[in-house]
Amino acid sequence: MQVLPTLVLGCLLLLPTAAPAQQGERYTLDGDEVAIYNLAGSLTVEPGTGAVSVDMVRGGADAARLRIERGELEGRETLRVVYPAESIVYSGIERGSSTTLKVREDGTFGDADSHEHHRGRKVRVSGEGDGLRAHADLRVLMPAGYRVSLYLAVGKVSITNVNGELLVDGHSAPVTASGTQGTLVLDVGSGPVEVSGFSGGELSIDTGSGGVTGSELRASEIRIDTGSGDIELTAVTSPVLILETGSGRVGADLRGPVRELAVETGSGDISVRAPASLAAEVEIETASGGIETDFPLQVTRHSRDHVVGQIGNGTGRVAIEAGSGDVRLLKSPN
Repeated sequence: MQVLPTLVLGCLLLLPTAAPAQQGERYTLDGDEVAIYNLAGSLTVEPGTGAVSVDMVRGGADAARLRIERGELEGRETLRVVYPAESIVYSGIERGSSTTLKVREDGTFGDADSHEHHRGRKVRVSGEGDGLRAHADLRVLMPAGYRVSLYLAVGKVSITNVNGELLVDGHSAPVTASGTQGTLVLDVGSGPVEVSGFSGGELSIDTGSGGVTGSELRASEIRIDTGSGDIELTAVTSPVLILETGSGRVGADLRGPVRELAVETGSGDISVRAPASLAAEVEIETASGGIETDFPLQVTRHSRDHVVGQIGNGTGRVAIEAGSGDVRLLKSPN
């Protein structure tokens, strides 16, 4: 009769204990131009006051091995999360996926314009296998008017209601941005991008693979380039709009005057709706597909797959080209 309690107690002792929760860390970066580097984790950007600050929460069994480096590099105050390994396992991505990139000894990577862009050790971040099991989730508080550059290899990015000059460089990271003002540059190797409620100067989006959606966008210039993926924009007000995809459909609903509109896809339909007041020199071409417009077009050259002409007084420029697909240039219903 004394054995049973002892066996039950033994079983209880074999149960795993819960891992202690990671404690948050805060870092403050002086200067109005900063850069932050992290290989794996989530990245959120929100409004802040005073100086740029970063709240960091480590994760993974090897989280304690992550090292934080700070200091000025190339005129920018930096925060760098350094991973002391060439193989990193991050459970926040799919088990069979991986990303490989060059990481310099100081923990920086990316910066296509840097003369050291191709230097560094090769690092692989994967969803399974052997390696350093660590990541860092970052929350960046960005004061109005600051210039902030963010570099993330693998994870996801969320931007909300910030005002300033913001660059996000992600190797494999979906990005969502809402309520952003100022300048927004998004450079993503792989992953979808969604932007809503933007207001400011330049909006630039470049993806190697991933669709781009946008709504309620007001800018002096919008440029979107994706190697593969659809581009779908609604309620866009910008005098300059440049859209290009290697393979995918393009749809754009324009508001306000247009000075330059250029749309190109290697394969996919193009549908553009513009205000009835549109005035531009127009050239539309498709290698395989039809061309449709309900604007009063003064045609100067016409063939089955190529139309050149003028709408109104021709003060602007419209160039639309599809390698394969139908092209429609129609009046907005409003």
